[in-house]
Amino acid sequence: MKRQAIFSCLTCTPEGNAGICTACCLSCHDGHEVLELWTKRNFRCDCGNSKFREFSCKLSPNKDVENVENSYNHNFKGLYCTCNRPYPDPDLQEQEEMIQCCMCEDWFHEEHISLGSPNEIPRDEEGEPLYEDFICKACSAVCSFLTLYPKTIRATGKQPVASVATGKDKSVLEDIPPKDEPGKLDNDVCSDTVQNNLVADMNHDSVSDDKKFVVGESSQSNDSSSLSQSSANSNGTCILGVDWMAASIDSESRPLFLSKNWRDVLCRCDKCLDMYKQKHISYLLDKEDSIAEYEKNAKQKREEKLQKREGAELNFFNNLGHIEKMEILNGIADFKDEFRSFLGSVDPSKAITAADVNQIFENLKNKRRRV
Repeated sequence: MKRQAIFSCLTCTPEGNAGICTACCLSCHDGHEVLELWTKRNFRCDCGNSKFREFSCKLSPNKDVENVENSYNHNFKGLYCTCNRPYPDPDLQEQEEMIQCCMCEDWFHEEHISLGSPNEIPRDEEGEPLYEDFICKACSAVCSFLTLYPKTIRATGKQPVASVATGKDKSVLEDIPPKDEPGKLDNDVCSDTVQNNLVADMNHDSVSDDKKFVVGESSQSNDSSSLSQSSANSNGTCILGVDWMAASIDSESRPLFLSKNWRDVLCRCDKCLDMYKQKHISYLLDKEDSIAEYEKNAKQKREEKLQKREGAELNFFNNLGHIEKMEILNGIADFKDEFRSFLGSVDPSKAITAADVNQIFENLKNKRRRV
């Protein structure tokens, strides 16, 4: 799948070399020591394959022997960041905030992302992030070409963010800094050329909207995204206007904080598409790849399911007679009273046991008998 929640079962695969989906976590590994890894892109569930030896998947027993396109890191052992520590860290009283790299998908402590200070992380006055994606120091070496784009794609304080319009006259970057102003490209040699080409291409509808490329998905393949040749720059001219392979790019890798809609600004000429493919980073062109989009879609699906379920429950209730309706409403009121009474009497320093829960329902039964 493009992106899904993944878990690691240390009971079955203590080596941390396998991942399982949510359904298998609940159905096949109940009671096991399971780690929640949040989401991983282009991943297929390993449950029941050769890595699990004699263990068979209850939901889909006929699995491939191995998912060769899956990638694994130390997260599957419950370790994170360059410090290789677990989360939550048992040696810390207060857990430190962590940030996920949008490329390797590892999580990093703020003090370990190779910045001079955590205060350099783009945030507003209330501490909320001003960036859309983070790329760690190691992964930034893979996409060093990003330094050839105007600094508006990078989030630094209250800097204007990149945006894309859906109208005919598309505008990719807002407030591109003039070449004589601070905030120009890191690469001074090609900054003028890049900006001139960007502006020229934008005026000629050179940057596509989301509909200009197609993303496919296959149940038999992990990375099944396919980008059509109808790209931002249909004339095949790179919007950077330079040979980035030969351009002088700062060799020192630095972590990157990228502003909103930065993916929409990326060039989609044939040359750049080939480069993304060679580096195995074509997913950067897929807007649905981002965590923000994943959460947005998940929330929408959840709300649709709730509305559908609430509609079914309401129809069921409306079809009942008056007596049945009153019985249900009285039962709900009795449960609320009993539960409220239990919370008022329970010792907050002690754990709630199964016996406590059974006692709640026993009290409700006795009350019903008396009625």
